[in-house]
Amino acid sequence: MLSAGGARRNVLTIDPQDQLEVLKGLSSPVRIKILRLLHAGGPMNVNEISKALKLPQSTVATHVQVLEESALIQTRAVKATKGQQKICSARYDEVFIRLDGVPAQQQDRMIEVAMPLGLYTSYQVSAPCGLCSTDGIIGLLDVPDFFLDPSRMRASLIWFGRGYVEYKFPNNAKIAQAEVEALEFSLEISSEVPGTNTNWPSDISLWVNDTLVGTWTSPGDFGDKRGIHTPRWWKLEGSQYGKLTTWRITDKGCFVDGARVSRVNLKQLDLAAHHSIRLKIGIDDGAKRPGGINIFGRGFGNHDQDINMRLYLKPALAEGAPASRNGAARLYHKS
Repeated sequence: MLSAGGARRNVLTIDPQDQLEVLKGLSSPVRIKILRLLHAGGPMNVNEISKALKLPQSTVATHVQVLEESALIQTRAVKATKGQQKICSARYDEVFIRLDGVPAQQQDRMIEVAMPLGLYTSYQVSAPCGLCSTDGIIGLLDVPDFFLDPSRMRASLIWFGRGYVEYKFPNNAKIAQAEVEALEFSLEISSEVPGTNTNWPSDISLWVNDTLVGTWTSPGDFGDKRGIHTPRWWKLEGSQYGKLTTWRITDKGCFVDGARVSRVNLKQLDLAAHHSIRLKIGIDDGAKRPGGINIFGRGFGNHDQDINMRLYLKPALAEGAPASRNGAARLYHKS
């Protein structure tokens, strides 16, 4: 978005039902002050924020962590006199909250497919790696060959250091002979490090039909508290939850949680030429920060969901799409 003066402004539009972490980040007067300070004054470290707001460093550090988890700020570690310091910067100029969710007329044109985590059709991973269901570890840890184990169909958490997993979604827009207005994927992900580390950035990429559509940097591997849905048997020292990210591809580019990450658009994907939509998620060979990936499915993390794909069809051609009772087509693959 451009301001009246022509300068580009970073705008985040959120659906409160799907992005509760962002609302949590905005729910404190102190965090609002930090956001405004970073927006006005530029990048600062925790000590500088503490002095500017006249607050204890421990208080500022706690609020900064919440802002990181809600993706409202960016942080990077730089060398300091003693160890490292965290530099914080604001990501957005404006935040809009949509109370209407997906407009009703758009819901009528939406096809949703939920893909279980273990239903990947191909993979290439390297250690550290592993899979587990809500009941226990699947196979052996750090042995990539166990990603072929039939028990993978029950996987609720997958992790690996390098490589990818690929899923094949049905192209229901082609079946309906409809044009696609927007393609969206929603999944909970984080970085991967032995143990956990909230400051462990990882460049996580997404491909659609072998086209790299964008890369998002996960700030860390979160284990500071147990995930809302994470089973009690899973050790506290392990990855507990991730960030629910929404990747949206339109004719204007690829956006992650409202922020554009690339100019790759729907025309370049040429969806009409494919009977399936292949989603590949992982670490690109050329990643600057290859910090691994955790993918959380049903029964793990903070969001009890599979990998969801949504197709939004163009109005004039949407009549042929299958619809559920509430108007939105919701198709679920079951293992």
